[in-house]
Amino acid sequence: MSNERRQHALQYLVTRPGSVALGDVAEYVTINDGPRTRDQYERILTGLVHNHLPHLTDGALVEYDPIDERLTLLVEPELLYPYLELASPTTSD
Repeated sequence: MSNERRQHALQYLVTRPGSVALGDVAEYVTINDGPRTRDQYERILTGLVHNHLPHLTDGALVEYDPIDERLTLLVEPELLYPYLELASPTTSD
């Protein structure tokens, strides 16, 4: 969970019941990552599949079905809220 893209992926997954299309997760991460271009979306999608999803699946947080390209959160969302809150940027006055 130390990576910002993994955090964004988990933030999306905790708000969606059941399985979610990988493309939807990649789109959400792209929106939160900066420039919203097709190239950036493709880079994020590739990074999710080859880098971030293996970490999340190894940690037993997410199940990934590569055939259907769908993700399922394996833990109760409430368990992740404190970690995601700590990871989110804070604003100060």
